[in-house]
Amino acid sequence: MDWTLLILLVVPTVVHGNPTVTVRTGSGPPVGSDQHPNSVPLSEETQTTTEVREVVVEEVMMTGVLNPSHYPARRAATVVQHYLNTRYGSPYRWIFLSKVHSGSAEDVAEMRKYQLELTMQEIISNVSGQCSAELLFPGGEGQSAPQVQASCEGLLQSNTTAQEEAFYQQHRASNNMVSGNDIPDSYGHMEPNMKPFWHLGGVASSFIMLKESNESTLYNMAQVANFTQLETEKDQLRVNYHVLLHEMISQEIIHWKLLVTWSPEQGVQVLQTELQPKCHNCEAPPNTTN
Repeated sequence: MDWTLLILLVVPTVVHGNPTVTVRTGSGPPVGSDQHPNSVPLSEETQTTTEVREVVVEEVMMTGVLNPSHYPARRAATVVQHYLNTRYGSPYRWIFLSKVHSGSAEDVAEMRKYQLELTMQEIISNVSGQCSAELLFPGGEGQSAPQVQASCEGLLQSNTTAQEEAFYQQHRASNNMVSGNDIPDSYGHMEPNMKPFWHLGGVASSFIMLKESNESTLYNMAQVANFTQLETEKDQLRVNYHVLLHEMISQEIIHWKLLVTWSPEQGVQVLQTELQPKCHNCEAPPNTTN
């Protein structure tokens, strides 16, 4: 009788137990699978002890060869995107990250240095180019902009001179100053004549996102809340912008006001910036890159 009872107690444990448990967070591979140490993704939906452990692992495993599909490499690559926009962006040229091919990181003095091989895409013309980039994230206290060097092949092949000149001449001496708000709207739509101002606002936002970026941020412009064209000065179009930036790691929506100037000869310049008070109940508006 004693042996019979013992068998009955043991068998259910063997049949119905869970000898192997894998936990998925986000779209990444199961924790504990055979993967590169840099491949642990962040998840905003799964609130578990495993998620907390993954975040810690990601933050400490950011040197050496990086997994190009996950945050350490993609955060750095997005900074390259903002850098290229500050140099080459216009109402008809807006550059986005397409793919990270490879990356590495190392500690150099008090800074972290990233080496990246990327594909960038100019979304208006749909032209892509291969880029090599080096980034230095400053260490220590205080916020200072990352230092970026990048070279690209083929990215700027599209000729936007005619479009830019026509846009410039249309608005340089106009008596009807253009304005707009909620671009895109709550359905993700915008009028065709608003697109150049949307692109210009996105390029101008890259100046802010480049300056504010560090190894723990991932910025994207979500919306132009409103803009107002001002009188042209010194042959520069001038526009006041109120933009909403989405910091995707913290999920914060951050409001900035910018005074932006542009001409085909001088390019985009951001003359004034003003961080607005936090909006704790704000949600990310729909995003579009059209």
